[in-house]
Amino acid sequence: MLFRGIEEAYYRISNVANKTPIMTSRTLDRLLKLKIFFKCENFQRGGAFKFRGAYNTLSLLSEKQKKKGVITHSSGNHSQAIALSASLLGIKATIVMPKGAPINKINATKSYNAKVVFCDNTLEARINTTEGIIKEENLILIHPYDNDNIINGAGTAAYELIKEIGLLDIVIASIGGGGLISGTALATKGLCPYARIIGVEPSLADDAFRSLKAGHIIPSTYPKTIADGLRTSLCERTFNIIRTYVDEIITVSEIEIVNAMKFLWERMKIIVEPSGAVPLAAILSKKIVLENKKVGVILSGGNIDVEPFFQLLEKKLE
Repeated sequence: MLFRGIEEAYYRISNVANKTPIMTSRTLDRLLKLKIFFKCENFQRGGAFKFRGAYNTLSLLSEKQKKKGVITHSSGNHSQAIALSASLLGIKATIVMPKGAPINKINATKSYNAKVVFCDNTLEARINTTEGIIKEENLILIHPYDNDNIINGAGTAAYELIKEIGLLDIVIASIGGGGLISGTALATKGLCPYARIIGVEPSLADDAFRSLKAGHIIPSTYPKTIADGLRTSLCERTFNIIRTYVDEIITVSEIEIVNAMKFLWERMKIIVEPSGAVPLAAILSKKIVLENKKVGVILSGGNIDVEPFFQLLEKKLE
């Protein structure tokens, strides 16, 4: 039943979501003695895999719910995805964002005509602010990851990858609130029952790693990692899926994340944000035994503020 939800989500969104490209790197394959396939969700609508779950979930709302309008809380990619999906479906959207959210993600969310409400940079503030607005305006909450339809939509990225490439030995994805790794694990186990699922998160935001070790959720308190999309904590729904289907969780340092971004930008010519580069950081640091394996990697998004780079170029013109 869990896998069927992903298949249904795939067909539901197939005419709206981008079928993102799968890219390879001869350099990596030669260096690490493997065959690696990158599912490039940085080319997804809204710049990240989040569009898949957002559109799937909003599409399943009743007409009565759509008329009420929706609300969510997010530091960036989910907020953009809900705003864009709501715009496409004619639904009013309110987005609660922490004050420390990247400016490019704030601006993109506003560009889809969503109402943005700011809160303090803590998960507690995000939840409290959202709940307060729901009480006042009776909006429908679309949680960033504590929602089966969001997870099913997220899983369609791995579903597409495996349908195109065939059986994989290992599939790797990043972990924030757990929606992507949950959907990835469910899709992969449905198509490749013997594949290993590996989740990766920043060492500064290692709540999933610590939670799995402890056997219960250890919340994260808005950690200061460069991977802003991975600052959230697991929920019971994603934690249960992770401990059932995910084989291993690995953590990476901030400099390892930057080095992975640099490789993707310089050698593969694709712009991937820190959160999206986290899986490659684990691969480049050789924290996973991958030799002679066929490996799938979900590059979750490419929404990074490029303004500082262009400001540097402009200064050189002065």
